[in-house]
Amino acid sequence: MERVSAATAGRLPVLLPPGPARGGGAAPWAGRFGAPAAYLVFGLVDILVFGLHAKGDVTFSFTPEFAKVSVPNLSLAAAATAYCCGAVTAALAAVRLLDVLGVVAAGRVARRVLIGAVLFLFVIALLAWASGGQPIPFNVVNLLSGTLSESIPIMLGALTAVICSTSGVINIAIEGQLLLGAFCAAIATTVTGSLWLGLICGALAGSLVAAVLAAFAIAYRVDQVVLGVVLNTLVLGLTGYLYNAIMVPYGDTLNNPATFNPVKIPLLGDIPIIGPVFFDASVFLYLTYALLLVIHFGLARTRWGLRTRAVGEHPVAADTVGIRVLATRYRNVILAGLIAGIGGAYFTVGSVGSFGPDMSSGEGYIALAAMIFGRYTPFGAIGAALLFGFTTQLQSILSSINVPIQSNLLLLTPYVVTIIVVAGLVGKVRGPRAEGIPFVKS
Repeated sequence: MERVSAATAGRLPVLLPPGPARGGGAAPWAGRFGAPAAYLVFGLVDILVFGLHAKGDVTFSFTPEFAKVSVPNLSLAAAATAYCCGAVTAALAAVRLLDVLGVVAAGRVARRVLIGAVLFLFVIALLAWASGGQPIPFNVVNLLSGTLSESIPIMLGALTAVICSTSGVINIAIEGQLLLGAFCAAIATTVTGSLWLGLICGALAGSLVAAVLAAFAIAYRVDQVVLGVVLNTLVLGLTGYLYNAIMVPYGDTLNNPATFNPVKIPLLGDIPIIGPVFFDASVFLYLTYALLLVIHFGLARTRWGLRTRAVGEHPVAADTVGIRVLATRYRNVILAGLIAGIGGAYFTVGSVGSFGPDMSSGEGYIALAAMIFGRYTPFGAIGAALLFGFTTQLQSILSSINVPIQSNLLLLTPYVVTIIVVAGLVGKVRGPRAEGIPFVKS
């Protein structure tokens, strides 16, 4: 077949076969009424668990230390707050039930707003129960700031997964990319004394793992899921061995990196509540902002994005119009590895200040779950990553205020949320058709 010029790639969507029907016919009874039932369960928990056991008043603080503009605290009766949250949640369950029965028509956006409202009310009721009667106010700004900080590696890993999956490659090796990026950033920063050089070395380390993944998955057509698990195990063992061999005996010279200080954006950083959260943060958060916008715009509005989506959806059609499928996948996987490496560098030069074995703690796998929950879109993946980061920060705060829950159970919270989200809340999500399928040029 005669090839056409690369400029003809603008007509590529015409060559792609239509996607499967998303409706899938009438939903079963459990599927139709599952959402109202879940909302009602949340409401009952708010009332019967949090409301009945809440004590005293709960005070919410919205002003961090040394802020130029202060916001008055908000004090509420803990039990009454939980009861109100439960009652409103039950009302939202009734609205969702009317939508299921066809009495009212709620669109997709309205349904998502309902989900967000139910989760928000659940968190408020939880905080009212946990902080009720505490002498120290619950600082909302610290919770939100900690959420963003905890989410940075997950957000960058999720963006990595979005690029790879959109290109047709399943990247299970994000965990290994994060871990090797953290290891190399710690050594490079300690030896050279340069934080930026450490950040660059961490990014390159992530791209190194990505290059190995690309070589075996694309050129040798190895099963991508198995390959990712093997690479994660390899990096875990390698960094663990090198940590014991060189970092433990020479910690001061190889594992004592400095960390980036928070950077406050003038004027924006002084805005009450949102300023300290979004504009007085680590340079890694600003890099995440930039990468999110670039990737979203690139995938949706540029020729690179069109070709990336083409090789992930229908590589044969892409090859027909002159797109180099294998080269595109190689470039995208290695480029995404740079992003994951930056996320790994955050562990050592952006947060902790030293490397520890397995310090990524499964956040690479959580990033994959965030991508799926976010429906393979950059903004969706970031939103899901923030959800997981929020649960991590929340369990850390709850541990510090001595709630009557065992600490081991609190530590399980992010992973339990991951299972619940992927198993029960994601719904029907269709990834790129050629994801995980090796391309063999005819």
